[in-house]
Amino acid sequence: MPKNTKPRFYFNLRSPYSWLAHREVMERHPDLASQLEWVPFFEPDPLSARMLSEHGGTFPYSEMSREKNRYVLQDVGRLTKARGLSVKWPVDRKPVWEVPHLGYLVAERMGRGHEYITAVYAARFGEGRDICDRATIADVGARIGIDSEVIANACDDPELRAEGVRILLDVCKDGVFGVPFFVHGYTRFWGIDRLDAFVAHLDSRGVPATTVPEPSAAVGLGRSTDDAHAGGCG
Repeated sequence: MPKNTKPRFYFNLRSPYSWLAHREVMERHPDLASQLEWVPFFEPDPLSARMLSEHGGTFPYSEMSREKNRYVLQDVGRLTKARGLSVKWPVDRKPVWEVPHLGYLVAERMGRGHEYITAVYAARFGEGRDICDRATIADVGARIGIDSEVIANACDDPELRAEGVRILLDVCKDGVFGVPFFVHGYTRFWGIDRLDAFVAHLDSRGVPATTVPEPSAAVGLGRSTDDAHAGGCG
């Protein structure tokens, strides 16, 4: 059995699909929200990538193709329209994803993790703000009652930086390759369209898988094309 048996939700503050999955969990499954371990999934900057490599990890992410980017914009437009939501798309100029995601660790330690996630998603997709701008995270901190300077500069804290790398190692161990990603032992679900199946699995008190299936060429192992489906980013 894997060491971790508590169900996990790997979320990403950059991803619109992760944003929508977060809304679904909080609005449709509020009891589940408190049962989950919420784990941030973020693309490491050069320092985090070096630290991750020194611990034997490799971040499982590749840049999105232009074609998929266009599709995501269209698909998220459909999903948000169906939910009565509007999106103000942000522009990520020089993103350092540790800024918002290590900020989450500060909020989580103070018992404000869910408030922080909600506020950051509102800033990103509701206001179109750059969440890698420390001023944005400072504003979020002030809004939810956390010291603005501390939360905005979380990525400069060596302890939080090290914790972020430990989280990225968990990403590797749990086989996470995109978001939203739901894990129970070795039982894994990827994408917002798998959320209901994940909830049903937990409601049935399903026993988590004890092993991960071996890769097969039948599912495209080794292809260079982007085989990600619409329900998740990765």
